[in-house]
Amino acid sequence: MEKFNFTEYFKEKIEAVEETLIQFFPESEGYAKRVIEAAKYSVHAGGKRLRPILCLVSCEIVGGDWRDVLLFAAGIECIHTYSLIHDDLPAMDDDDFRRGKPSCHKAFDEATAILAGDGLQALAFEFFTHPSQVKRVSKTRLIKAIYKIAKAIGFEGMVGGQMADLLMEGQEGNTKILKWIHTHKTVKLIEASVVSGALLGGGDVKQVKALTSYGRHLGLAFQIVDDLLDVIGDEKKLGKRVGSDQKKQKLTYPSLVGLEKTRQLAEESIKRAISALSYFGSEAEPLRLLANFVLNRVY
Repeated sequence: MEKFNFTEYFKEKIEAVEETLIQFFPESEGYAKRVIEAAKYSVHAGGKRLRPILCLVSCEIVGGDWRDVLLFAAGIECIHTYSLIHDDLPAMDDDDFRRGKPSCHKAFDEATAILAGDGLQALAFEFFTHPSQVKRVSKTRLIKAIYKIAKAIGFEGMVGGQMADLLMEGQEGNTKILKWIHTHKTVKLIEASVVSGALLGGGDVKQVKALTSYGRHLGLAFQIVDDLLDVIGDEKKLGKRVGSDQKKQKLTYPSLVGLEKTRQLAEESIKRAISALSYFGSEAEPLRLLANFVLNRVY
């Protein structure tokens, strides 16, 4: 049996996402030129494209054609990028660098960065409902997938999590509060990326349930590792300064339970994520490999 080529498998999908973002992105022209350029700057500043890839792979393993959901996956990346632009703002996390380059508000200015983020959020929903996307999937399933994403990034998801994260700076917290913050700020969008792909690919109830569990545990592991990398990561590989969480007195796993326990918690979450895939056979191998990548990532 031919060995699965992890690198080529994901390279093909990443390149397809990049091409979709380029093809469907608004032209930098007219009076909106500056803000469109700012949005493009951030979208194409590099990144793992983890969330859109999770959408594409989940679509494929339930029997769908991943090419049919490329616009939807690109929309998810627009949402993720918008959240990073806003996270970096002085009023939020006040970070000057992102992915080894000046943050959007540093490369342009604060007002432009805010508007670029706003525009990317709107563009995501334009992609989700684009005629080229609508004609490729079940309209009923598309509505369910859009609802899942919208709920994951709003007051009951990413926005609520970011608010709690800011409010807990310098405060005494516990693992219960921290897990709530991570679940809402990070996990829900990762979970929704997985589930939306499964829905659009025609996944049945059992498949979607298994992938929901996978996405939830994977997302938690991702954020736990993120906490860890802010302490022990390599700035050059991360593309941003380490130690910022401690400087801002953020609530993190290393600050609460130490580095060794944090690593153990990440490993436990990955084991649960992989275990959730037991419903599937070899077709889910890409998601198993992605889980190990998340655990061992250095950027």
